[in-house]
Amino acid sequence: MLKNCCMYIIKFYQRFISPMKKPCCIYYPSCSRYAYECYQKYGFFKGTYLTIWRILRCNPFSKGGYDPVP
Repeated sequence: MLKNCCMYIIKFYQRFISPMKKPCCIYYPSCSRYAYECYQKYGFFKGTYLTIWRILRCNPFSKGGYDPVP
C-alpha cells in the first residue's frame, strides 16, 4: 500500500513536474527512475532507504554516472 502510494507520487512527478524542469540529474538512471525501481523491487522500507541514500549522493561534489538499482 505505501509502496504503491510512493510509486504513484513518483509517476506523477515524472509526468507533470519533471518535463517543466531542465535535466539536471548527474546519475543514470535519473533519481526518480531509480526511486521507482527501488520501490518496485524492494518494497516501501528498503526502497525508501535506497532512495534517500541516492538523493544524498546526488550533489555537485559527486562524480555521478551509471548507478543501477542493486
